[in-house]
Amino acid sequence: METEKIPGKKNLIKIFFDLCKNGLKGAYIGFINFFKIFGKGTIVTKLSYLIMGLGCFLRGQVIKGILYFATQLCYIVYMVTFGWGYLKNITTLGISAQKQVWDEGLQIYLNKPGDNSMLILLFSVVTIVVTLAFIGIYVGSIKAGYKCELLRREGKKPKTFKEDLKSLLDENYHKTLMTLPMLGTICFTVLPLIFMILIAFTNFDKTHQPPGNLFTWVGLQNFKDVFWDNPLKSHTFSSLFVWTMVWATCATFSNYFLGMILALLINKKGIKGKGFWRTLFVLTIAVPQFVTLLLMSKMLHDSGPVNVLLGYLGMSPVHFLTNGNIAKIVVIVVNMWVGIPYSMLITSGILMNIPEDIYESAKIDGASPFTTFVKITLPYMLFVTTPYLITQFIGNINNFNVIYLLTAGGPASLNYFQAGETDLLVTWLYKLTVNEQNYSLASTIGIIIFVISAVLSLLTYNMSASVKKEDTFQ
Repeated sequence: METEKIPGKKNLIKIFFDLCKNGLKGAYIGFINFFKIFGKGTIVTKLSYLIMGLGCFLRGQVIKGILYFATQLCYIVYMVTFGWGYLKNITTLGISAQKQVWDEGLQIYLNKPGDNSMLILLFSVVTIVVTLAFIGIYVGSIKAGYKCELLRREGKKPKTFKEDLKSLLDENYHKTLMTLPMLGTICFTVLPLIFMILIAFTNFDKTHQPPGNLFTWVGLQNFKDVFWDNPLKSHTFSSLFVWTMVWATCATFSNYFLGMILALLINKKGIKGKGFWRTLFVLTIAVPQFVTLLLMSKMLHDSGPVNVLLGYLGMSPVHFLTNGNIAKIVVIVVNMWVGIPYSMLITSGILMNIPEDIYESAKIDGASPFTTFVKITLPYMLFVTTPYLITQFIGNINNFNVIYLLTAGGPASLNYFQAGETDLLVTWLYKLTVNEQNYSLASTIGIIIFVISAVLSLLTYNMSASVKKEDTFQ
């Protein structure tokens, strides 16, 4: 029987553009219908464009109409008393900073209140999101009023408020379940994300700290500085980007292949005490990663136990963490120590699911162990674990713990802008934020990291066998 085509095979980029196209088409149709309702509706429906909930209130849905009207009043009060005061200054992010003025009577300096760029930007974003939510409720009130009108024309009675509440536990139960998670996502993910993205287009740094010193919009200047305008920043970004990619590649695939090989050795027929060997290697997982990294950092210090031991043996000390090239090798090796056991556990479970008769057939055909690994084991493993590899690769691009706890991004370099030779883009971002208060540049780096991670994930997964041949392995 012919295998059913699975929608997941479609090109992800095509799906993305199809979603955008359908979204714009749906918005256009909704926009047209919104004005069609005004033309088709009665005077009550037309008045509901000015007074929210009027169409519901006058057609029997009294409580629902009152709630819509209360929402309109609350929005107006919010905008008049709070929202507009910040939103009107979003183009400048403030004009007058807080100042100290001399009080002749008290003979002291007093702070004269002024604008606060950060609050203006933050509350402007909140006001925009609140306005978008209000527009959605407003459109919903128009549609609800028009629906009541259509029901009245057909001689039917609109649902009561009690019936609407009961529907939230029946056919509209999905709305009840999704409301709180959606509000939480908007408040704690969407709003901070929008705020931090907008920071990248300002000059918010240590010399522009509100309320004493305001920051303002600088457009794409931060991105220009990172890519070409500022030689020191662009050199730092390009060098750290290359090292980040090298680190992510080595850290991901060294752990993956060595963990797989270790799993193959332990699972090999004739090996005794398989459980003992697995337990022995898994012991490294039992120790918290940050403890292992801090311990390694102390041991490999220039005056640490390892160099002391080398001194006793008559050898010169090795600058494990203070020599740039050596430090890069050290962080990769230490990452293997803490990462290989995870890969071993994951690959062990998958290896046990490969049918044994495939290996038996390969042996009968005269295939060597290496050929068996390359032709059977590796393709199966890559097919199953491609999503895991992508996750690990992106995780290593943003692997803060290993780098920061082991070398703190060092050794320091005058050739870099506020960064060390082993810094990744993410640890550079951290230093720019915490140590230098250069929030605008840090936000710019964060956006670039996100774009790199998203593009690599999308392209890699889309080109993998897990998508192209997802019905191959059953």
